[in-house]
Amino acid sequence: MTKPETDRRFANTLARGLSLLRAFRASDDGLTHSELAERTGLPNSTVSRLTFTLSELGFLSHAGRMNRYRLGPAALALGNVAAASVSFVEVGHQILQDLADQTGTLVSLAVRDGEKVMLAKTWRPVGAASIWLEPGHRIPVFGSSSGRAIVAALDDTRFQAMNPSDALCNFRSHGYDQLIAQGFTIAPPETRYSTTVNAVAVPFHAQEFGEPVAFSCGALPEALTDDRMCNDVGPALRDSVRELERITGRSPALVRRG
Repeated sequence: MTKPETDRRFANTLARGLSLLRAFRASDDGLTHSELAERTGLPNSTVSRLTFTLSELGFLSHAGRMNRYRLGPAALALGNVAAASVSFVEVGHQILQDLADQTGTLVSLAVRDGEKVMLAKTWRPVGAASIWLEPGHRIPVFGSSSGRAIVAALDDTRFQAMNPSDALCNFRSHGYDQLIAQGFTIAPPETRYSTTVNAVAVPFHAQEFGEPVAFSCGALPEALTDDRMCNDVGPALRDSVRELERITGRSPALVRRG
């Protein structure tokens, strides 16, 4: 949940600086001031001050080519430290790559990021030539299978801290029922945030984050039909996550409610 700017404990300048770092995506060939301002919603003058500071600290680099900024060595080091501390990602790499190859889908790890979920890691089928969603891409909680899996497994206190609408409460409740009945979630067609991607998701208890994350399988609707999600890909994803839970000694993410 994003802290309100009126909270005296909330450091607005730090939040704005971090929003610049979060604006970068894996496919970017650097970003200009204008592009950073567009992605973050910050004024150009603020972006200019923040990029100078972050460059001085090594979190951004600026080689002068076309006035584009890139993530710098300090950001790379921090990312490597973060990745190394999340052990289940490395342990599960082969399981998830095999799942991507077996199903012909993009397998993703999604984490909650305020009112959205962010793809933190992806596994592509070997030989896939098309451009797929990439790490750093953010999708809505409401209307995505990953978002549904996360909020369905999220404890009540954390969920209520999101100030959920009635629609999100219903979205979560039906996702919980899906997890109990079949072990995976699918966003209903009428709420799907995109008409170009279908996906099925399963929550996973990430003790490193203190809350569930979601693994998902996604593809174009013509390749990943609702029938295939329910009868083929969904069960395969569920079984892969169960295997990852087994070898990492993690408890299931879903806690049954009374």
